[in-house]
Amino acid sequence: MRLVPRQFSRRFRDAHSVGGCWREAKEEARPVAAESFTAYGWKASALHSQPRKRQFNVQAPWPALGNTAIVMPRIEDANGLPLASYRATFLPACLDPIALNAIAQGPYTISFESSSTITAVHFEACLDLIASSSANAYAASGIGWSPAKKRKEMKLPDLRYLLVMHATKQVQGFLSFMLTYEDGHEVVYCYELHLSPAVQRQGLGKHLMTLMETVGVNAQVEKSMLTVFVVNAIALKFYEGLGYSEDDYSPEPRKMRNGTVKMPTYVILSKSLQEWSTDEEELEHG
Repeated sequence: MRLVPRQFSRRFRDAHSVGGCWREAKEEARPVAAESFTAYGWKASALHSQPRKRQFNVQAPWPALGNTAIVMPRIEDANGLPLASYRATFLPACLDPIALNAIAQGPYTISFESSSTITAVHFEACLDLIASSSANAYAASGIGWSPAKKRKEMKLPDLRYLLVMHATKQVQGFLSFMLTYEDGHEVVYCYELHLSPAVQRQGLGKHLMTLMETVGVNAQVEKSMLTVFVVNAIALKFYEGLGYSEDDYSPEPRKMRNGTVKMPTYVILSKSLQEWSTDEEELEHG
């Protein structure tokens, strides 16, 4: 899931008011529509009211593209790539089933899909995994569990899926993510991460997160982000173990008119990917 806090930062308000695109939030949190964030083609700044474009010059380390300098696309151009080109650019040689089965106990593969290429059967399997693990947390949070709204979110055009497939072609888990903007930053955002009980505690969750972060590093975004319910202590511990911490954009407690304090039901976590990218470059040139 991806939620917008009630209290937006000033930088976020400035950045997303350009062109009359700002819409005030009426509730504590609401799901984010892709068109609210991916229609700009620029990196926003509170100090500049006009858009400024950004390009990336990197060395292509993967054989498919050769060892020549290339110009990486901006967020919108990246999301507009055909699925095969997206994978070759941002996930080169990362979906090796041999490496996967060295982690998990079973004949698993990872299938890379988009919201438009995922089959109806696999889509429903992913929705069932979300419902079985998170429907109660949604209901308890005040956001409410709505299969219809979740289906709509899962069909956002720029969403990509990493499906953990068993040899029987059944979905055993998945991670969905998007290259996008958050509070004026270019990020890779994890929308969902769910595993069936049969494949939990085998390292698959960490493996999927590494794949998503690899996309972010190769796209040269600033950080990886995700949203998690505060009642999900196991998930919070898992993400903290991967180096995630509370983001400045995460909602804060709100003092009500009657003096009571309302605590947020979810937290937004983030992890810098720029340090990881720098470390990789030092290893390559060390």
